[in-house]
Amino acid sequence: MRTSKTLSVSLPPAQLKRAERLARKENRTLSELVREALRHYEQKQQAPFNYDLIAALRAVQESAKRAGLDKLTEREIDAEVTASRRERDKKIKNAVR
Repeated sequence: MRTSKTLSVSLPPAQLKRAERLARKENRTLSELVREALRHYEQKQQAPFNYDLIAALRAVQESAKRAGLDKLTEREIDAEVTASRRERDKKIKNAVR
């Protein structure tokens, strides 16, 4: 007795090519790739996380690492944030005048 059912899915040709390429790259079948994508989608829907925010934070972390700023202490980070906010406020104040 089968433990799975067959599902027919329509994809635009370009998206199908990308999916096939990704499946080959990861040594998976298209079925495995789609199952994994569905699992990720379900997790994203159920989890209380904002994945866009997490992705943005990771991008900022990588940028800081490339710039050598990943070794700042908490005090130094607070000082940088304060200085940046002062500069921003100064620009806003000057623009209003």
